Amino acid sequence: MKLTILGGGGFRVPLVYQAVAAARGRVDVTDVVLLDDDVARLAVMTDVLAQLAAETGGAPDVRAATDVDDAVAGADVIFSAIRVGGTAGRTHDERTALAAGVLGQETVGPGGLAYALRTVPVVDALAARIAALAPRAWTINFTNPASIVTEAMRTHLGDRVVGICDTPIALVRRTLRACGLDPRAFDRGEAEVDYAGLNHLGWLRGIRSAGSELLPALLADDAALAGLEEVRLMGAEWVRAQQALPNEYLYYYDFTREALAAITAEERTRGEFLARQQGDFYAAAAAAPGNALALWRAALAEREATYMATEREGAAAGEREAEDLGGGYHEVAVDLMAALLGGEEHRMILDVANTGDDGAPLVPGLPTDAVVEVPVRVDRDGVHPLAPRTPLTPAMLARVAAVKACERLIIEAARTGSREAAWQAFAMHPLVDSVAVAHGLADATLMRAAEPG
Repeated sequence: MKLTILGGGGFRVPLVYQAVAAARGRVDVTDVVLLDDDVARLAVMTDVLAQLAAETGGAPDVRAATDVDDAVAGADVIFSAIRVGGTAGRTHDERTALAAGVLGQETVGPGGLAYALRTVPVVDALAARIAALAPRAWTINFTNPASIVTEAMRTHLGDRVVGICDTPIALVRRTLRACGLDPRAFDRGEAEVDYAGLNHLGWLRGIRSAGSELLPALLADDAALAGLEEVRLMGAEWVRAQQALPNEYLYYYDFTREALAAITAEERTRGEFLARQQGDFYAAAAAAPGNALALWRAALAEREATYMATEREGAAAGEREAEDLGGGYHEVAVDLMAALLGGEEHRMILDVANTGDDGAPLVPGLPTDAVVEVPVRVDRDGVHPLAPRTPLTPAMLARVAAVKACERLIIEAARTGSREAAWQAFAMHPLVDSVAVAHGLADATLMRAAEPG
C-alpha cells in the first residue's frame, strides 16, 4: 500500500511515520513517498525516518520526490500536510495582524484567512492531480486552516477527502476520563458525543453512556472540571454559562483582549519561535545526519511543551498535562486508515460536508456543501456522519455562520484574486473590529500572495 505525504519535508512527518509503522498489523503501508519542493528539508526528513526504521524494524520503505505526478500516481492514501510560504509566511501573517491591533494567530481570525488565501490555489492544483492520477485514493487533510482547505479540496475530490484535527478528539477523551469512563469509549462506540462546529470553532454539548447524559453532572463538579485543559484556559464559570465544553481555540474568540495582550507582550510570536527552532534543527541535522533523529526528538519535546504556553500563562491555567503532550492527529489518522482500508470500525470527529445520510444538514443553518466538524463513524464503506443530537444554540450558530461565510469568501478570493471578496472576508470576521483595518489586511495579504516564490 502506498502512502504519499504532501509536505514530506515537514517537521511533524516522523510522527505520522512512527504511527504508520506501529500499525502495520492493522493497515499494511509498504511504501511512503515524501513530496516536497525543499530538497534540503527532504534530505533531513529522509535521514530521520531511516533512523526510525532502523530502531523499529519492519517499517515501510521511504523515498523522496519533488514531482507531484510521480508522488501521487497510484497512491492509496494521501496525507496533505503542506505549509505554503513556510514559517516566514506564518510570521508575516502574525505580525501584520498584530500591527493592525487584531489577533495574530495561525489558524484563527485574520491570520488564518491570510494563510488560506495563499494556500487554496496550491491545494486546488494538488487536488486536481490527485483526482486525475489517484481517483480512488483517500486524502486526509492536515493542512491548516483545515475547514477552508478541506472545503477547497472537495471541489476536486468530493467525499474522498476529509479533514482531521486532534483538538476535538482530545477534548472528548479528556471529558470521558473526567466522567470516569475509558478515554477511548467513544472511539469504540461505547459512548455517544454531541459535538458540532467548524475546525477550531466547536463545542462538546453532550456525553451519553448506557443511556444516561453525563455532561450536567460533570459541569457541576468543581474538582472534575479543574482537570480539563479547556476549563483551565477559560474558567469554570464561563463553561457552565454555556452548558458546553469549548474547543480550546474558542479562547481566542471568548478572551480576545486577553489573548491579544498576552501575544503582544511576548518578544516573539509563535511563528517566530518555530521559525528559529526549526531553522536550527534542520541546519544541525543537515550538518550531522547521523544524529538527525536525536535532534528531532529534542526539538519536538520543546515544541510540544511550549504549545499555547502564552495563552495558558495569561489564563493562569498552569502547565499542560503530560498526557496532552505529543499531539495525537497522527494516531487518529492511522485509526482512520485502518477503518477505510483495513476493515476496522472507528468513531472520531472529522471535517466533512454538512450533509447527513438522509441529506439533511448536520448543522442546520449552514449550506449542505459547507465543511463542518462533527462526529462520524468510519468503516470500509466510507465516512458516515453522526448527526448531532441537538442543534447549536442561536449564539453558537451565529458565530459559526459568520466564520463560515468568511471562509467561503476567502476561497472565492483565492481562486479569483477578488480584492472585494478578500476585504469582505476580513471585515466580516468576528475577530476583526474595523472595515478599515480589514481593508489594510486584505491588501497586505493579496500583495504578498502575488509576490513570486
